[in-house]
Amino acid sequence: MPTATINDIPIRFEDSGGEGPAVLFSHGFMMNHTMFDQQVDALAPDYRCIRWDERAFGDTPAPGPFTYWDSAADAIGLLDHLGVGSAVLVGMSQGGFLSLRAALTAPDRVRALVLIDSAADVDDDETLAGYQGMMHVMGNGSDDELAGLFEGVAGLILGDDELAAEWIPRWHELDREQLVTAGSALLGREDLSDRLGEIGCPILIVHGTADQAITVDRAEAVCAGVPDCRGVVKVEGAAHAPNMTHPDVVNRPLRAFLDAL
Repeated sequence: MPTATINDIPIRFEDSGGEGPAVLFSHGFMMNHTMFDQQVDALAPDYRCIRWDERAFGDTPAPGPFTYWDSAADAIGLLDHLGVGSAVLVGMSQGGFLSLRAALTAPDRVRALVLIDSAADVDDDETLAGYQGMMHVMGNGSDDELAGLFEGVAGLILGDDELAAEWIPRWHELDREQLVTAGSALLGREDLSDRLGEIGCPILIVHGTADQAITVDRAEAVCAGVPDCRGVVKVEGAAHAPNMTHPDVVNRPLRAFLDAL
C-alpha cells in the first residue's frame, strides 16, 4: 500500500502507472479510493489512473481540522509526488468540492474536470441542520443510533442493498473523531458559485436523477456557470454514487470525454 507524505500527512494512494494521460480520482464523504474500482478497471492501462484516500478516510489520517482547500492542496501535492504535470480530476461529491478548488488554485495542473454528483453551492439551512444532527450522532450517539444512521446514509449515498451490506461494516470501523473532523470540512465549505466563471478547463458532469443529497438542478447550475461544460450526463434512477451503482452507464461517457480531450 504506497503512501506519500504530503503536507505533513501520510496519504494512501494507488497508481495504475503506464504512459497514458493521468486521471486523479477523488472519493466522496464516508468512502475511500476503492469506490472507483470499476472506473479504473475500465480505463487502465489506456489511462494512468491515480486514486487516493482523502483526509480522515481510508488509510489517510486527519491530524486536525481542515478545509477542502487543504484537500485540494493534497491532490496537487500527490501529483507533484508522482511527477505528474497535469491530470484530469474526477471527483465524486466531496471529491468534486476539492477538485473545483484545485482548478481554482492550480489551473495549470488541472487538464479537465469530471464532477460526479457534486456541486459548487452549499446546502440550505434546513439540510445543514439535519447534517449537524448526523454529525452529533457520529460523535456522541450510541452504537444503536450509529447503526441506524449508517443505514440511512447507505440509502442516501448508495440506494443499493448489496452495496450497503458491503459498506456499512466498513463505516463501523471508522474512527468517530475523524468522522466529526471530516464533517466539519463538509458543513463548513463555502459557496463557489460566483467563481465558476474562473474555471476554464473542460468539464463533464455526471449525476444520478434520484440523488437526494445533491439534486440534479445543482449540477446543472455548475454546467451553466462554467465556460466549457461538455454536458450533464443524467444517470436514470441512480442515487448519490452512480459510478458504483451504474458503472457501465457512467464509464461510457467518461471514456468518451477523456478520449476527446
